[in-house]
Order: sequence, then structure tokens, then C-alpha cells
Amino acid sequence: MKVPVFRRIAAELAARIAAGEPPPGERIMSIRQIMAEYDVAMATATKVVAHLRDEGLVRARPGVGTVVAGGVRSPGTGPDRDLVVRTAITIADAEGLPGLSMRRLAGELGIPTMSVYRHVADREELVLLMMDKVMAANPPPPRLDPARDGWRACVEALARLQWSMYRRHTWLAQAVSFTRPLLAPHAMAHTEWTMRALEGHGLDPSTQFRAAVTVANYVRGTAVNLEDEAQAVQETGMTDTEWMDTQRRRFTAVLAAGRLPLMARFMATSDRELNLDMLLEYGLQRLLDGLETQLTPHPEPHTQPATEDRRR
Repeated sequence: MKVPVFRRIAAELAARIAAGEPPPGERIMSIRQIMAEYDVAMATATKVVAHLRDEGLVRARPGVGTVVAGGVRSPGTGPDRDLVVRTAITIADAEGLPGLSMRRLAGELGIPTMSVYRHVADREELVLLMMDKVMAANPPPPRLDPARDGWRACVEALARLQWSMYRRHTWLAQAVSFTRPLLAPHAMAHTEWTMRALEGHGLDPSTQFRAAVTVANYVRGTAVNLEDEAQAVQETGMTDTEWMDTQRRRFTAVLAAGRLPLMARFMATSDRELNLDMLLEYGLQRLLDGLETQLTPHPEPHTQPATEDRRR
């Protein structure tokens, strides 16, 4: 069977890497350099780099490019489970969950692929541990107390904490599921926190739970767009604002037809900025406004009115 061109090129580059050219941590040939040296199309060169990444020989380093992965560890110095999970998080932060495979993880750790299974049963358990580790590093706000600060301040603080986690780990929103939830203790602690904030406001346990999950799912649902946003910036080299500027003429042409008068009125205002942070905040406030209509206020502390006899 004829070997595909990209595999043949990848094998040659893998041999160079094995010989220390380039050494671990140094950049490999770029896609354009591969195109020029081997006279292949961009699609083929892209497959070469993707194959080397899947084999665990190279990894993406933000701000640098694709570099050779770390060297093989000496016998007896294998990673522990914590290092495996932390390394998986680093890969997912740089390349997303699609870039994370057991082979890719093993290459980054410098161990055989099968050795990864000494620490995790499968990829699903790995993602569960990754998610729970991120949650463990971001516990519910310890300085807030529903009895003192109010339920809304506590729920808002947790929602914004979760949003900040999703911003730092854009893969996390893809990992979290509310239809088939992974049983991650530290993630469950987030749900418990919101339920505790709503305790004593007239909600039965089922409604408390649904309310807590609804708020968390709103934040997660908005955060799903973060990975797409980051990918678009990487592919185009433009921020959302810069991209919108390039589309201004098309917007003007569409609105000039007169079929979208309210959109045209909005676009004519000075306050037309829109981004995911603004969407998150606007929607969160409206969601909490709606939730508030279901709550009964905490009863005031019982105080018996003074009588004439007591005043005497």
C-alpha cells in the first residue's frame, strides 16, 4: 500500500526530532516551511504537523508556535497522577479538547502511551479529573455568606467565578454537561453553594437544585462561544471588533435596504458595543430577576413590641 505523502514527510521529521534536530522546546518547521521544502500544498503540510502532534512528538506553545515535546523520562521517574492531569490541562488550554489524546499526552510526558492508563482508566476519566482539578482551584467565594450578604450577591459571585474559569480554560465549557453530568466532587460543591444561597426562601429541594443548575448552565452555555472566539482570532489574526470593522460596508448595504429598521436604529447609536462579557452580565441579571420572583424573603428577626408595663 502506498504511504500517504504527509506520513512520509512526518516520518522524516520524526527521525530528525529523534536525532535532536531540533531539540526539545525548540520550534519545528512551520507549515509554510514544510510547503516550501517538500513542495506540497498547505493541506498536506497541515496534516504533517497534526500527525506529529498526535504522535506526541510536538506541541503548541502559545505565543511561540509548534515546538518539540519534552524528552523521554528515565526509568523510575514516571509521572504521578497529579502531573498527568496538570499536563493534560496544559495541552487542552493550548489546543482544546480535540488536541488532547492519550498518545499526545504520553508524548508530552515522555512516557509510552500505555503508561498513561496506569493513572486513568480512559479519556473520560481524564477529562473528569481535569475538570475537577480546575474546580478545586476555584472554590466558591469563601468570604461571602448568604445570611449576611444576601442570596443574589452570592449567586452572582459564583457565576462570575465560573465565567473567569471558562475564560482561562476555554475547553472547560465543552467538558461540562448537565444532561450527563460527570460526578466531580468540586464541581458539585459549586451547585451546593448556590442551593445554600437559596435556602430559606420558600423553594423546595427540587426547585432549589433546578435553579442552581439553570444559573450554572447559563454561564456554561455562554462560555461555549469562548473557544470558537479564540479559534477565530487565531485563524484570522483579528479581534471581534477588528473583524466587525471589515464587515462594516456589508452591514451598511444590508441596512440600507430598509427591511431592518430597528437594527438600523440600533447601529446608528453610539452604544452598540457587544461582546461575550456584556452578554453574560446582561443575561445573568435578567435570569436572577426572574428567579427573585419565586423567592420569599427571609423572615425578620422576631422582636416583641414593648408594652406600657415594660416601658415602666
